[in-house]
Amino acid sequence: MSDRNAALDRARTFVTLLVLANHAVVAYTAFGRYYPNHYLWSSAPIVDEQRWIGFNFLTLFNDTFFMCLMFMLSGLFVRPSLKRKGIGHFLRDRALRLGLPFLAMILVLMPIAYYASFSLSSHKTGFIEFYVNNFKQGQWFAGPGWFIWYLLFLDLVAIPVFLFAPQLIDAINRLSARAFARPGLFIGILATVAIVSYVPFLFTVGAVRWFSLGPLQVQYSRMAIYGVFFFAGMGIGAANIDQGLLARTGALARQWLGWTVAAAMSFGALTFLINFRRMRLSNLAGAPPVWWQASYGVIYAIACTLICLAVLALFLRFGQREKSIFDPLRADAYGIFVIHYLPILWLQWAMLKMPWGAQPKALIAFAGTLAVSWAATRALRQIPGATRVL
Repeated sequence: MSDRNAALDRARTFVTLLVLANHAVVAYTAFGRYYPNHYLWSSAPIVDEQRWIGFNFLTLFNDTFFMCLMFMLSGLFVRPSLKRKGIGHFLRDRALRLGLPFLAMILVLMPIAYYASFSLSSHKTGFIEFYVNNFKQGQWFAGPGWFIWYLLFLDLVAIPVFLFAPQLIDAINRLSARAFARPGLFIGILATVAIVSYVPFLFTVGAVRWFSLGPLQVQYSRMAIYGVFFFAGMGIGAANIDQGLLARTGALARQWLGWTVAAAMSFGALTFLINFRRMRLSNLAGAPPVWWQASYGVIYAIACTLICLAVLALFLRFGQREKSIFDPLRADAYGIFVIHYLPILWLQWAMLKMPWGAQPKALIAFAGTLAVSWAATRALRQIPGATRVL
């Protein structure tokens, strides 16, 4: 990794493991609900009777930032890739790397995964009938594949930006260069743009509604903020990545403690606001008050920004060693992400009647899923040409 920033590769692997952890514990949260008559309305595909409130905070923490950070990291090498490969080669690469795995997920992996949830519902049919009926009814299962198609969409949007508005990316890169010494300026602007991109959607469509067009699904309120972080990453990585915000010797890395404290405080404020609604506003009919929605939107965007940058600061400060526990997973992290939802749901399903507590079950689901997904990815990557896809 001599020509790359090792800390960013390790941060990407870490976020992939956070995705696995999040999906491993969501079956055991205190707020979990399963609806046999409408299983797709459930809080998670598998909901166990064993619960632990600590998993509520873990899923809230992850939900606050980790997808935005994945989009940001994904955007870092887009412009160098476009300049090096050209548009045609870039499109072929994205079609292989993103398009094929997405098709595999919606046509094969996710139907098998979601059958675990369906088997617990009040509807009883075999897998083949389940599979055929869903396609006849236009019911698609994207699961975590939503990230892949939306990343592909943003990559496509990046092409006209690269061609016709390169000054926008150059401006972000110049701001990143200034952030080598003054990261607060970049972070403040990013947080402001995140607020502007998120709050109007929050008032228009609400926090939890999903956009759905066949297999193309994404959380409506976050469509714009994901784009903000993707293009922020594209600007940072446009040139001289090691002389800007994410420089290994930059101020962000040196100020890791301050940014970590700021991130923790913003997440504390977000947690307080959510609990305030549950405790004080739960009896109000309709949507929460305007002041609460506005406060939530602003604090969410700020917390998202600060946590993303604090995580990167921690990896820039402590993730530059010659070796790391994340290195063995680096080449296989993407394949693990693509595959993991299938084993994780069936492991959770298999443990439903086991008398163990929520923590042991979640640990088994995480470790078992990591082992199965990693082994499957390693095997698939032995196929000639498969490394261009996984």
